[in-house]
Amino acid sequence: MFGSIEQFEKFYQQESEITQKVMNQLTDESLKQAVSEGHRTLGRIAWHIVNTIPEMMSNTGLKFSSDPNAPLPTKAKDIQNAYTQATQELLNNVKAEWNDQTLQQEDDMYGEKWKRGLTLMILLQHEIHHRGQMTILMRQANLVVPSIYGPSKEGWAEYNMQPPEI
Repeated sequence: MFGSIEQFEKFYQQESEITQKVMNQLTDESLKQAVSEGHRTLGRIAWHIVNTIPEMMSNTGLKFSSDPNAPLPTKAKDIQNAYTQATQELLNNVKAEWNDQTLQQEDDMYGEKWKRGLTLMILLQHEIHHRGQMTILMRQANLVVPSIYGPSKEGWAEYNMQPPEI
């Protein structure tokens, strides 16, 4: 749970930059990639991450310009831009409308009472979870997976090193 706006801001900026790197690798064709028939596609997971920001955070009273029920775009660029907009709005809204004491306020969240500091943490955990799913589907779609918490297979070259043996 976040205890300060500054703590959230630092962590969220770091994590949203990583997610943006992942989103930026998507192509229009890759949006259709699914692990198997009947499962979410790469595009659907990416769009779910985008839509969860205004959907979840509107339960705390924050306002967003995007519609969390908007249909899945067919263009990767539209998803990438929507993610950028949603993350900027979230950071701006939290910094403008909340303070450290506000993080202790409870809201009705999915049949439970969550402190706002917890809601922010759950939002990030949710994003990180789905970002991991995206990287698997990206491999299946033959996309380059950017380095996240350490080098990806392709990321070892940034360190002038060979990837570990398989």
